[in-house]
Amino acid sequence: MRRTDPEGHGPVRYGPPLPEQGLPLLPGLSAALAEAADHGGSGAFRPPALLDAACGYFARRGLPAEPDDIAAAPGAPALFVAVTAALGGDVLVPRPCPAWWAPQVRALGRSVFHVPTPMECGGVPDPYALLETVRRIRAEGGDPRLLVLAVADDPTATVAPPELVHETAEAAAGEGLHLVSDETWRDTVHRPHDTVLLSPAEMLPDRVTVVTDLAGPFLPPGWPAAVARFPATADGAGLRARALDVLTALGARIADPVAAAAAYALDEPADVTQRLTAGTALHARVADAARRAVVAAGALVLPPQAGRHLYADLEPLRSALDVLGVGDAQELEDLLTARLGMPAPGGHRFGDDLAALRVRLSTGPLLGATAAERAQCLTSPEPLELPHVQRALTHVGSVFADLRDDAQRWEPPR
Repeated sequence: MRRTDPEGHGPVRYGPPLPEQGLPLLPGLSAALAEAADHGGSGAFRPPALLDAACGYFARRGLPAEPDDIAAAPGAPALFVAVTAALGGDVLVPRPCPAWWAPQVRALGRSVFHVPTPMECGGVPDPYALLETVRRIRAEGGDPRLLVLAVADDPTATVAPPELVHETAEAAAGEGLHLVSDETWRDTVHRPHDTVLLSPAEMLPDRVTVVTDLAGPFLPPGWPAAVARFPATADGAGLRARALDVLTALGARIADPVAAAAAYALDEPADVTQRLTAGTALHARVADAARRAVVAAGALVLPPQAGRHLYADLEPLRSALDVLGVGDAQELEDLLTARLGMPAPGGHRFGDDLAALRVRLSTGPLLGATAAERAQCLTSPEPLELPHVQRALTHVGSVFADLRDDAQRWEPPR
């Protein structure tokens, strides 16, 4: 394939957004936003209702907090920039990781180091690889201070087992690192009764800052809002104060109407929790069906456990892709985006090796092309049997089946 856009090989401005819900907006959220918009005031930088709601949200997840432990910002990237700037030093992240982590660090002029993850999951580095990376950075004159991880991961859609989280967090603490736990996807675990999710903040409350972008469980991406829970210690208070200074300097405050909607969502009234449960179950079923279609074609996909996406490795189909002129993740992204008719960002966007043939696929586009079709998915007892969902899944299967057939056609004789 010939690239028509030579700049599309991974610049930040082409980075993929979070996988969207693709579902109708809840009336309660719209009403909360509209009521605050009618007031027309600028409000305070620290909306008390939002901070109180965030405290309740974290407490219900076993992470008690007071308003003075909380910060809010228009999206997790703003919070991440503020915490990184406040801490200083070099940053370690897993490979792969959310598309925006590494660019945020580099924008601050800091060094970012990717650490391999184990075979069974993403989001949390292998503890031995982490220790070796820290040793190497220091030997080369670096100053590692921060490890960022995600127990429920984007892009791999996996949930790290508690024993891995424990080992990695202990290794990081032993090296004096502060941890940022991105828990944006923790509320979208597909089988919450069968999956144990352990936050590092439950283990090491004095060393972990938890960040949650509300576009994961609650809000549309166009309403940017995120909250962070800092350690309830003197060091945590100092880190929060410095982070707030950075947010203030950037003018990074949540618009009052969005803050009101965020507070409404974080209070978790019945309509919000019911929608979250139903939406998560819907995306889980669609993700599982999409995975079966992709695996049937010979690709490798870890079973999705959280979120609205899956991460596919097409290395077994390399022979067919070579014939099509696809030799790296950017070229694979171009091919699949065109053939699927939906975004298929390559693994290089997430810090993976450019030469690796990996892509993230989102489930939102498979729910329908219209609001009525997407709403029907929520109310149907068998959403996978809806004609528009069947067509979408069949199309995904046929695109990957064509690649499988091409791979078999070009496989050398034995």
